[in-house]
Amino acid sequence: MENITTGHWIFAGIFMFVFIGYLVWSYRKDLKLHKLHYNGSIYVLIGIVLILFLFYIFKRFL
Repeated sequence: MENITTGHWIFAGIFMFVFIGYLVWSYRKDLKLHKLHYNGSIYVLIGIVLILFLFYIFKRFL
């Protein structure tokens, strides 16, 4: 960490701001397609989280 200068931190901050801004812009642009093609994917996510939680519970208590 001793070789990281103020310029590095400034670059990292600007890069992060621009990158997150681009991600938000890109997602908003494709929102209509996401609703069409990924309809119901929340149930898959809930199922995966539930299975991982059950694995954790069984491993912890058995």
